[in-house]
Amino acid sequence: MIIIILVVIFRLLFLIPVYLGQILNGYSGGWSGPCLPKLRDLEQSPLPYLLTEAQLSLVATLIYLGAIAGPFILTWLANTKGRKPCLIASGLISVLSYIIMGTTVNLAMLYVSRFLAGVSVGGITVTNLVYIGEIASPKIRGILLTAIGIFITLGFMLLFAVAPYVSYHGTVYVGVAISIVYIFGLFFIPETPVFYALQGRDDDLKKLLQDLGRLEEVDKMLKMKHDLNETDTKKEWMELFSLKSNRKALLIVFTINILQHCSGVLAVLFFSASIFEMAGSSIESHIAMIIIISFQILGSIITPFFIESTGRRKILLLSTAICSLSMFTLGLYFYLDHIESPVVNNIKWLPLVILIVFYIGYDAGFGNIPTAIIGEMFTTNVRSKGSTITLMSSFLCGFMVTTTFGAVLESVGGHAAFWFFSFTSACAFLFTVFFIPETKGKTLMQIQEDLS
Repeated sequence: MIIIILVVIFRLLFLIPVYLGQILNGYSGGWSGPCLPKLRDLEQSPLPYLLTEAQLSLVATLIYLGAIAGPFILTWLANTKGRKPCLIASGLISVLSYIIMGTTVNLAMLYVSRFLAGVSVGGITVTNLVYIGEIASPKIRGILLTAIGIFITLGFMLLFAVAPYVSYHGTVYVGVAISIVYIFGLFFIPETPVFYALQGRDDDLKKLLQDLGRLEEVDKMLKMKHDLNETDTKKEWMELFSLKSNRKALLIVFTINILQHCSGVLAVLFFSASIFEMAGSSIESHIAMIIIISFQILGSIITPFFIESTGRRKILLLSTAICSLSMFTLGLYFYLDHIESPVVNNIKWLPLVILIVFYIGYDAGFGNIPTAIIGEMFTTNVRSKGSTITLMSSFLCGFMVTTTFGAVLESVGGHAAFWFFSFTSACAFLFTVFFIPETKGKTLMQIQEDLS
């Protein structure tokens, strides 16, 4: 069985450029973590004036608003021009965002660059889910979808390994380089079997399925082709809400992804310097984040090896439990610090340890599985639209949580924010228990039958 899976994965080495897009997402998404301190220093900032904390917070979180718009701007291409052009367009927008970021002379240009970076992140995220979900066989679909988290984390690692040691413009040059390499690599990936079926390109469909070792699916795909071509955009939107399976899928992925973005993972990343400063840590914030991200990668790597044998639900339950307990403990630490308890002086090391535990738990399941099941739940013709609505809502929620987090840190204290994150992770645990079905080893059609 392991040999078969390795052979199948070898056939999918062309997915490397697709995963490079996730590295770009991690780099762009976490950019504000090490770069906000540069904007607070006139000697390092490209702007001739200092920004207020509210303006800096918006620089950090505007990427969320762009990510909301990205899928709507780009994914209309998915069923007409193909998944591949959609990914290439996202890469080009990323290049544009970094060019504006590198030439910025005022706050408006900085805002625009971060918004465009978000458009790219949103487009890449949604299209990758659709692409990998359609290109992978049921045996390894879970592995390939959860591997997305590994490469996002590698993007974070690259950012925190480079940004603290180079200038503001140096961080921009690295972003441009990643974007260009990503675009170049995309020219070597094929379209998906589903897109060929949509376009009636039977010969291309058969050849691709043969290359993927899934020739037995040809008849099934050709049978599906007529139904796919009969649908139009209006009907697709109607089926997203009228079909019981799609309605149920939308409720499941919508809720768990919103809970994921309310877990505080990006808030902690964006404001890492402030958190370690408040905690009185003797370790520099960027060093602490490199340590944390190293353990994140460990958490990300573990899951793909167990997801097809253990299943999505069990891993997600364990992961959300760890996230809830660790955020509760971190909240308790900051509460003791808030009331000036002498105990805190002896446990200055605790926030770093807790965040390591949190990120291992998060990346082992909560960070990957909610996104991965988006690529599994919906019927083929509405997958792009269901993914778009889900991620749009979760990005909006993430924008509000992350924007509020900075104000809460300053006004109320970290304990209130971290206890809220603990509560949302606990809600995710309960939601998984009662509502999320197991999808391991099932074809996309079997999953639809179960949801119906």
